[in-house]
Amino acid sequence: MTAPWTYPDFDEHEGVHLFRDAASGLTAVVAIHSTHLGPAAGGTRFWHYADPAEAITDALRLSRGMSFKNAMAGLPMGGGKAGIVADSLRTKTPEMLAAFGRAVDSLGGRYITAEDVGMSDADMVAISKETRHVSGLPVAAGHAGGDPGPTTAKGVYLGVRAAIARGLGKADPAGVHVAVQGVGSVGGGLARLLAKDGVRLTLADVDARRAQALADELGATAVASNEIMTIEADVLSPCALGAVLDERSIAALRVGVVAGGANNQLATPADADRIHARGILYAPDYVINAGGIINVALEYLGQGDRAEVEARVALIPERLEQIWAESASTGVPSAVVADRMAMRLIGRG
Repeated sequence: MTAPWTYPDFDEHEGVHLFRDAASGLTAVVAIHSTHLGPAAGGTRFWHYADPAEAITDALRLSRGMSFKNAMAGLPMGGGKAGIVADSLRTKTPEMLAAFGRAVDSLGGRYITAEDVGMSDADMVAISKETRHVSGLPVAAGHAGGDPGPTTAKGVYLGVRAAIARGLGKADPAGVHVAVQGVGSVGGGLARLLAKDGVRLTLADVDARRAQALADELGATAVASNEIMTIEADVLSPCALGAVLDERSIAALRVGVVAGGANNQLATPADADRIHARGILYAPDYVINAGGIINVALEYLGQGDRAEVEARVALIPERLEQIWAESASTGVPSAVVADRMAMRLIGRG
């Protein structure tokens, strides 16, 4: 086995923890990137990886992104991420979730987990029976917390509107063409909010029936998932998995703005330069998609209610504007500007 610290995506992580529970079939990884600002917070992903080593790479990349996301959102939290390695049938059992809860608890509060791809609020409840270091639990109306998806979608929506105003010069998004890749909890929520503004939508998802159903609901157009990245539109909004922006896909983009909710959209650091060189306005993903972590972090910390969550999410466009303004004045890609800001905040600048 290759040591985690030799992986290309290892970034002086404070810890990479591997867990195996033979009785339940649990195989999991928890990566802690930084606890400079507080306990490492980030969701748990339940995913089938063709190569199990990809689970470690995923956790390394995503935990670093969480350090940056939490810092840029002004939260007293560090960055961490977990991945439960699913089999090809994506078998998930109560015993597996309980074993994972015990694994999280063994870290003594250095890592706080929450919901991510492949997990649900019901799964968080099951995990919470084994550890208190979990957030995103069902809450009463008006309280912070619960499913982070809708709050993430709201923040991305506000960020997309800001990107339309900055990149296209349109304060009113009506008639703007937005292509949304991935219409799950975040992408679907984003599409519904944009539809209310009169935005023209093209939708795609690996589940073609889900994309078509939402398109029928909103009066949008659905296309195959392999077509969405080359659609001619005003805005591309990646809201599925990461690493979709690489040398080849960036060269094929036919949009003026990229702003979406997916994590780790840039496949490599060099892709920040590539998208900038094409004159495409890019919204750094961990800034625009911070709504969900704001929601569950305030729940865990016991700081504020739903109104406080909404107030903090409403600041996302302001943060993006600061990044875009510095990028415009210095010529430095927006993704690099954001990384430098975040690095300073976590004491690594």
